Amino acid sequence: MSEALLFKGGEVAAEEGPLVCMDVLVIDGKVETVGEIDAGAVDARVIDCEGKVLMPAMFDAHVHFREPGQTHKENIEAGTEAAINGGITGVVMMPNTSPAIDSSAVVKMVLDKAAAVSRIPVYTSGCITKNREGTELAAIDGMREAGVLMLTDDGDAVPDANLLLQAMRYATEFGMFFASHCEDPSLAGPRAMNEGSKSYSLGINGTPAIAEELFIDRDIRIAHYAGAHIHIQHVSSRMGMETIRWWKSMGARVTCEVSPHHLLFNEEDIGDYDTHYKMNPPLRTAEDNAALLQALKDGVFDLIATDHAPHTEFEKSVDFVSAPNGITGLETALVSLYDAFVAKGEFGWDLLVKRYSAEPRRMMGLEPVPIEAGKPADLLVFDPQGSTTFSKDFMRSKSSNTPFLDKTLKGSIDWVVLGESILKEPVG
Repeated sequence: MSEALLFKGGEVAAEEGPLVCMDVLVIDGKVETVGEIDAGAVDARVIDCEGKVLMPAMFDAHVHFREPGQTHKENIEAGTEAAINGGITGVVMMPNTSPAIDSSAVVKMVLDKAAAVSRIPVYTSGCITKNREGTELAAIDGMREAGVLMLTDDGDAVPDANLLLQAMRYATEFGMFFASHCEDPSLAGPRAMNEGSKSYSLGINGTPAIAEELFIDRDIRIAHYAGAHIHIQHVSSRMGMETIRWWKSMGARVTCEVSPHHLLFNEEDIGDYDTHYKMNPPLRTAEDNAALLQALKDGVFDLIATDHAPHTEFEKSVDFVSAPNGITGLETALVSLYDAFVAKGEFGWDLLVKRYSAEPRRMMGLEPVPIEAGKPADLLVFDPQGSTTFSKDFMRSKSSNTPFLDKTLKGSIDWVVLGESILKEPVG
């Protein structure tokens, strides 16, 4: 029998409505009681949550754990520990590994490894095309039988529209859906940064937003024709977002995500060629930041996802054009979103719970994890008065390629509980 836990005096967040002051009693991995609870009347470890927020744990539907093939950057064990550190208790891996996750054999290998080393549930997507080469369909049926729900060639688009259409027609019959990295390779160029006045001033050939926007429209149009559900990944521009808004109004089965870095940063942050701000899609403009934030509030974006993309310090220390794209995000997402938006009144805890906990789970066919009596315990405790310094000592990821490295932000994740396990608690 696990230790009973009484979270006393905190405010509970849900995906709808304001914070509510409630005590929460967890027994044997389930929420036993929610309400006013006399600590003296229960045999439980009392956790003082005065001034803190209890909320369902987060779920990230877009992460790169680099296993197999590039475990010097990240592996499943380190990646899932980073997720826990960031208040996340479920993740979906992308298939751009080496070998790519394009068959039932690789799916089984990855999920078996996750079952052996991870303290949280790990799901994986599978490739649309063999080895993500865009020329031949991957072993879709075998991956479905191995538990894959999401198909994507993330990291690249599928260049052949007819091949994508055939994949959608086939896999939709089995209840699978598609996630698209939207990028026209003929327009994308070097993928170094956004094309505009900043790229010109730095002397870098940029990637225009139209490279993303054209394929957002193309992929949704194909999916709509095929009757497929398509999920648009890491939208970075206002026009791309507005295209999705329009297709939703037309009844297309489209969902979409925004990454914290496309809300928080823009091309001006690159400064003197800082590779921590190099990613794909690239950071756009301040106007795009504002438009994406408003779209998140409006509900155009169904979910928040980090696109956690670890790279070694050595890889990121080269010149800006040569450095790989990507930043880590699992450990910084919740705190940075609180610091930049919740603490400043831009949006509330309910939006974070809905878009970074409940909706990602729903997209993956999973039940949300509200803090309600009778539900499994899957929660975190957040201290708005705390702070977090993202030092290498703090972070659990193998890589620390983040703009937040050695910076201190408002807020801290004190506790993470999943079932009968305390995954994270304050030190000391």
